[in-house]
Amino acid sequence: MANFNLNKVILGGRLTADPELKQTQSGIAVVTFRMAVNRRFASRDSASGQQPEVDFFTVTAWRSTAEFVNRFFKKGSSICVIGSIQNRSWTDQQGQKRYMTDIVAEEVQFVDSRSESPAQSGGYAPDAYGAPAYSSPAGSAPKFEEIKTDDDLPF
Repeated sequence: MANFNLNKVILGGRLTADPELKQTQSGIAVVTFRMAVNRRFASRDSASGQQPEVDFFTVTAWRSTAEFVNRFFKKGSSICVIGSIQNRSWTDQQGQKRYMTDIVAEEVQFVDSRSESPAQSGGYAPDAYGAPAYSSPAGSAPKFEEIKTDDDLPF
């Protein structure tokens, strides 16, 4: 029998707080954030048989993914994370062995449309020909950011 190892997780949920970008001592960008993911399970007490439950996950993103999360996501933003599960252990100051399981993000994707995202202002509306066109709040012009190199693009 072949040796088979697979560690892959896909989560879709909402951020529970604004992400905070930090730097390691060697200057590598890292962001840790928590996300809430709804889960349904069958319940005998419920007429519909489905009761919502919420699971909370700690997610860590590194380098350009960390910068992307910090720049474009805020508390309440819908997010899709693709990554792996990582277990860590350490001994605390009282000598107790501690364990933590978190998700290491390999990919992060938008879920909300522009008009639904709490991190974005302005709305999203298709034009008369069906092609997407972004609109801004009444009375204001859209604000565009100049990107000097392709390295600054978030995708």
